[in-house]
Amino acid sequence: QVQLVESGGGLVQPGGSLRLSCAASGFTFSSYAMRWYRQAPGKERELVAHISSRGLSTIYADSVKGRFTISRDNAKNTVDLQMNSLKPEDTAVYYCNAPGYAPAYWGKGTLVTVSS
Repeated sequence: QVQLVESGGGLVQPGGSLRLSCAASGFTFSSYAMRWYRQAPGKERELVAHISSRGLSTIYADSVKGRFTISRDNAKNTVDLQMNSLKPEDTAVYYCNAPGYAPAYWGKGTLVTVSS
């Protein structure tokens, strides 16, 4: 069965960087686009970034464009999110998702807290 395990979150000061990683298993990872979402306290889950199955196409939310970079390694079945110039409003639990295979499946996520 599908499994998505997010890691790499933590506490970081404004302006800092973090790299999140998602390890996928249970499906043919290289055949599916992947996404990162986030959910801030008291808010709905929102799409952060999308990457096509071979990594040739990416899409970003306006709020993170130019600061975040999504990438994937199909040999390792991982999808990463490099986050730079972090802001307090980036504080959230971050989740990866396989929209074309298991759109309703969500892992436990990884908490990112941006605070001084």
